[in-house]
Amino acid sequence: MNEEIKDIAIKFESVSKTFYINTTPSDSIRKKIFNIFSRTNLKTIYAIKNANFTIIKGDFVGIIGHNGSGKSTLLKLIIGSIEPDKGGQIITRGKIIRLALGMGFDPNLTARDNIYVNGSIMGLSFKEIGKRFDGILKFAGLENFVDTPIKFYSSGMVSRLAFSIAMHIESEILLIDEFFGGVGDIDFQEKSHKAFTETIIKNKTVLFVSHNLDLIQAYCNKVIKINGGILEFYNSVDESIRDYKKVN
Repeated sequence: MNEEIKDIAIKFESVSKTFYINTTPSDSIRKKIFNIFSRTNLKTIYAIKNANFTIIKGDFVGIIGHNGSGKSTLLKLIIGSIEPDKGGQIITRGKIIRLALGMGFDPNLTARDNIYVNGSIMGLSFKEIGKRFDGILKFAGLENFVDTPIKFYSSGMVSRLAFSIAMHIESEILLIDEFFGGVGDIDFQEKSHKAFTETIIKNKTVLFVSHNLDLIQAYCNKVIKINGGILEFYNSVDESIRDYKKVN
């Protein structure tokens, strides 16, 4: 394997993703089954169109675009939860996790149970979660609420728990939906911001979805701009933001 290939974290080659949405209401089971196999009444949505780009290990790539532009579809393709259209190829090298505050939480479960559920979703074994369990609770400051269902938590408590779990997850590639360093009260904001920069993103390849252009400018070294499923890859963050503002 040559050095160029070894340095690749993510590579898209002619990747497209098309969805077919049924626009005709059907009352009978027979019609519903027929509509599954027939595209006559289906609306075609081109979520991603012929995307080609390469992300190198250690890149911090911002992803910008309006709601519905294709950002979530892009992350799902990268993590493998959906498949691209035929003819496209996606190469990823390294363990990938997707982080978003509260993702995978069940409000009816306790913090203890949610730590195990959330950790499992992110690829940890129960044994690995057990080793990190006390550290997660301590960082979040929730030792006294470990067996309380999180539906009784304040939003700040939920944020602290979610952030603390994310901080203890190991991976090479992070997909982050909106910034979540600086959550909770003032003291925790300072602690979490430091942990975000010194622990969570350190020595990792990061794809960062955000509408906050100031954060994109502060953290990213490259940007993917998505508009109507069409991707533009920028090596210059300033140029990407200037172009984005021109059409917004």
